[in-house]
Amino acid sequence: MTWSLEEGASRLRWLWLACLVILLDLGTKAMASAWLTYGEPVAIMPMFNLTLLHNTGAAFSFLAGAAGWQRWFFVGLAVVVCAVLVRWLATLKPHENWLSIAIVLILGGAIGNVYDRVVHGYVVDFLHFYWNDYHFPAFNIADSAITVGAGMMLIDLFRKPSDEEADRP
Repeated sequence: MTWSLEEGASRLRWLWLACLVILLDLGTKAMASAWLTYGEPVAIMPMFNLTLLHNTGAAFSFLAGAAGWQRWFFVGLAVVVCAVLVRWLATLKPHENWLSIAIVLILGGAIGNVYDRVVHGYVVDFLHFYWNDYHFPAFNIADSAITVGAGMMLIDLFRKPSDEEADRP
């Protein structure tokens, strides 16, 4: 099967969802930064606080203690991943809506966090869940979109037949 510009453009129609993720992410991060005091939890309900934190590392603060090189490493990595995701999205078959949504959720989340790294030098986190003395690392809307998108990709691996099986009579 050959790829045409028209087919790729029709699959890129899902990019509106990535834009929505970016807007929600950056908007909520701006509100958290304006309304919350760094490191001071605001109880919302049992097991959930809003706590403004800055993460210079990746997921679970991976490499947060590095000397600063990680900022541009994560920016570069995210840019490459975003380019791969857009290309992958453009090559999907028209019926692959589930995978399209998964890809744009990851794309929107990645762009939201890249914005933070470039502009601030860290990612703004503020959603903070805990249970007794166990505290899950704080996260944001972008992280949530990336996690949901990755989960959808995993589900997609198990829920659809392979291309060879789909082509059989």
